Amino acid sequence: MLELLRGKRLLYVGDSINRNQFESMVCMLVGDIRDPNRPRIKHEKGMYSFSFVDYKCKVEFSPSVFLVDKSMKRVGKKQVPTLRIDSIDRISYHWRGADIVIFDTEHWWTDQKTNAGVNFYQEGDQIHPYLDVYTALRKGMMTWASWVDKHTDPRKTQVFFRTSSPTHFSGGEWKSRRSCIGATEPLLRDSGIANEKDRIAVEVIKQMKTRVTLLNITSMSEYRIDAHPSGILDCSHWCLPGLPDIWNELLYHHLLTN
Repeated sequence: MLELLRGKRLLYVGDSINRNQFESMVCMLVGDIRDPNRPRIKHEKGMYSFSFVDYKCKVEFSPSVFLVDKSMKRVGKKQVPTLRIDSIDRISYHWRGADIVIFDTEHWWTDQKTNAGVNFYQEGDQIHPYLDVYTALRKGMMTWASWVDKHTDPRKTQVFFRTSSPTHFSGGEWKSRRSCIGATEPLLRDSGIANEKDRIAVEVIKQMKTRVTLLNITSMSEYRIDAHPSGILDCSHWCLPGLPDIWNELLYHHLLTN
């Protein structure tokens, strides 16, 4: 993989699940070099960067859980946090110029993390009194797609979008009773339920001018109830070494074949 990345910049953009995959990639690459102290580590303004100096390549993570911008807006007598679904994240300048970029979102697009859509989503100066999470996600994805089409050179940059990472909470929500605790074997079958957020992402990507490769990890990951760090009661993130290594092997396959 390091030879494939020689002279390149690999960037992960998104939420903590994408950071999970970024950390997996860094660990895999460090394991391939003779001197583990050779990579240079840099962390500033929310950016995490590992430079593999012998290969003149960088592997980076830019945290952006929604991909669009967050703000504060007055509603009545209060200042409330809002999500500007028509405006790309202000840190997007970090994303330009990467040779390979893997985006994700969706993990935070839930009623629990968006004030149930009440006075949360903003377009221009308007705050929607209510907007359902799927409509908001579609609008946010369209904003992201427009940014990619405008600011990405397809002759230089390969763009990926990773599908949603399944959780294994009882009832599907992070506040509910944990259901991955004590699991030592994979599930024998998946839920059979189509993921609406992934469907929205696919529909948006099909309308883009830029070629975006879908890194489809959802179905393969749904079986792995046993792969979470259950020692810290976390049924959404993944152990390392573990499942995110397989996601990166899938990425490697796409890079080789493309």
